[in-house]
Amino acid sequence: MIATSLRQTLLLSAVLSLAATASARADIVGRESDVTNLRLGQKIYVDDGSCPAGQIKEVAGMRLTAAGVEASRKCVDRKGKR
Repeated sequence: MIATSLRQTLLLSAVLSLAATASARADIVGRESDVTNLRLGQKIYVDDGSCPAGQIKEVAGMRLTAAGVEASRKCVDRKGKR
């Protein structure tokens, strides 16, 4: 009985860990027009070639206005493989 509940607990923690990792991963899109429904604090990376080599455009939801979420855009260092 204890071994079964331990096994279930381990399985549940593994599933929750995978879900948290998947939601923390940043989205990369090819065009800035593909960025829809930007949320406050969300970061989306746009690989449209507008930034210098080794960098990628970061679009982030900065503040809430009457018109919706205001986005900021800046070039940041590219992380990982392209």
